[in-house]
Order: sequence, then structure tokens, then C-alpha cells
Amino acid sequence: MFTKVLIAEDMDDINAGVLKALSELEIATIDQAQYCDDADLKAKRARKDNVPYDLLITDLSFVKDHRKQKLSSGEELLIKLKEEQPALKVIVYSVEDKLQRVRRLFQEYDIDAYVCKGRKSLLELKNAIKAISGGDTYLSPKVRNALSPKTAMEIDDYDIGLLKLLSKGMSQDEIASDLKKRSISPNSLSSIEKRLSKLKIYFKANNAIHLIANAKDLGLI
Repeated sequence: MFTKVLIAEDMDDINAGVLKALSELEIATIDQAQYCDDADLKAKRARKDNVPYDLLITDLSFVKDHRKQKLSSGEELLIKLKEEQPALKVIVYSVEDKLQRVRRLFQEYDIDAYVCKGRKSLLELKNAIKAISGGDTYLSPKVRNALSPKTAMEIDDYDIGLLKLLSKGMSQDEIASDLKKRSISPNSLSSIEKRLSKLKIYFKANNAIHLIANAKDLGLI
């Protein structure tokens, strides 16, 4: 079991719940930070004192206020801390449930667990801590398919290209013309319409603007 845990979460009520859950697991040292920069400083101090944290629990989104931050998101925080302490275990604790983002966090940044906030999230959080302390990974049931080899739809370079062209304000006719000029297939108007429709469903987007916004939020474009 972990002995020293750092929680990065800006909401007081959620912080209290997470603290209670960890206390029930009898973890010796639990520190909290409501800003990513503060969490980074605590981690630096812990490493300098030769008593580093062995687990980071972080949200992804932090509300901006008057205080200027170098690290503005939980993703930036976990990337930085993993670079400085590769053995650090990481649990992402977030309302975000988009499979592509969950998959990317596991594949690119080697996180250990992803817990979706909700009615049973504190129980899931405790299960996640137990799982990764035993060398396993953990995903909330809501996003478990993120690492499944049989996910209904995979986002590839072609999709990213479509999203980038759409974000430039190009119409579907213009996108089709651009793809044909660059000999990229499929490039028919009907195939582009069908692919964009599937992307809207996948990203839970109501329209093209919403689709681009969600793709940007995930760092895809």
C-alpha cells in the first residue's frame, strides 16, 4: 500500500471526500494542493527531502482565478511530475469520460488508473488505489473500453487531418477538394460526410463547432 500521497484538486468538497477515502485506507501521509503549481512545489520539496510521494491523484481541469499559474491543468502537472519521477504512480480523477483522452493518457503518459467522478467514485478510487498498489491498472466501468482492442472506432491520422481542415473553417466540399489535390483517400464528399458524422457521435458533439471544440480540449488539434 502507498505511504505518501499527493492530491491535486481545486474543489473543497471533492478534496474532503478524497481525503476521507484515503484515510480509511490508513495511508500515513496525505497532502493536498488546490493549484497545480503548489502540487509541483510540494513534489519538488518531497524529492529534495528524500521522501518523495509514491502516488499522485489529480483532476484534469482546474478553475482559473486571479492567480497566474505555470501549470494550468492536471495533465500538465502529471506530465511534469512523471518526467521528474518516472516511478510515480498516477491516478486521474475526473468528470471527463471521452475514451480517446483516457486512452491517450495511458498510452502517452503511462498513468496507472482513471477514475470518473460520480456517485460511486470514492469507492472506485479506493479500488483503484488497491489495484495499482498490487501492480495492476484500473479504469472506471464508464471508460473501461478505452483500452479495449475492439473499440468501435479508432481515431487515426486521417481523422485528425479532417478535424484540422474543419477547424480552419473549410466546408466539406473544400475539404474534399483539398484531399483530392493531395491524393489522400477517401476523398469523396459522401465519405467525408459519413466520417464527420461518426466523429460527432464519438466525441458527443452536437455540431461541427462543438466537434472542433471537443477535439481541441483533448489536444488532438
